[in-house]
Amino acid sequence: MTFIDLNADLGEGFGRWQLTDDEQLLSVVTSANVACGFHAGDAATMRRVCEQAAERGVRVGAQVSYRDLAGFGRRAMDVPSAELTAEVAYQIGALEVFARAAGTRVSYVKPHGALYNRVVHDEEQAGAVVDGVLLADATLPVLGLPGSRLLDLAAKAGLPAVTEAFADRAYTEQATLVPRGRDGAVVTDPEAVVERSLGIARSGVVTAHTGAPVEVRARSLCLHGDTPGAVELARRVRARLEESGVRVEAFV
Repeated sequence: MTFIDLNADLGEGFGRWQLTDDEQLLSVVTSANVACGFHAGDAATMRRVCEQAAERGVRVGAQVSYRDLAGFGRRAMDVPSAELTAEVAYQIGALEVFARAAGTRVSYVKPHGALYNRVVHDEEQAGAVVDGVLLADATLPVLGLPGSRLLDLAAKAGLPAVTEAFADRAYTEQATLVPRGRDGAVVTDPEAVVERSLGIARSGVVTAHTGAPVEVRARSLCLHGDTPGAVELARRVRARLEESGVRVEAFV
């Protein structure tokens, strides 16, 4: 049987502002990438999402980011390695407090936005993220793009390296994500997202923005929580996967 995890970026609010429908998405996904306050999220939001995830048996992951609330963590930044290491550990530790209080724990780490894309190729920044994870908890799996420097360095450091794919993002022929600033970077057609999800789960192949088939072997599939109609889309994806004989379960 084929297995795949469904993850979504949750807790992406701040104060009275809320971007994601956390409660409804937690009824569909198996892993929750919770914003830790640097690109979105605050103490009350982190606590609430951890409690809701624990109630539903959804795994809690720390979605660590550059310190960039105004840019939602999607702006390129140059952060010294030692500082980034400390900030990654800090974010994981903050979320762990609320996860423990809810009766669960932080089960993995996933970078967000500009940091996620940077550590695909940047050895120094990828190493800083890995060092931050090791500082916080040397047993935590790291979620990232197949072939990335992040996953390579995580594996060398003894951390479980978990591959991830995106059903609603366009790919290049090099199996990297098309930058968000380009036309077509986000796949918005629901049926296309569903079909791409099925292709990734069953054959490990997705169609690049050029039309070429690209191999994307992934244990986890990401659905962005800030996509319009995200809840209904997530439900459709999960239903189609299960109807096709794919077992949806957390990787941790």
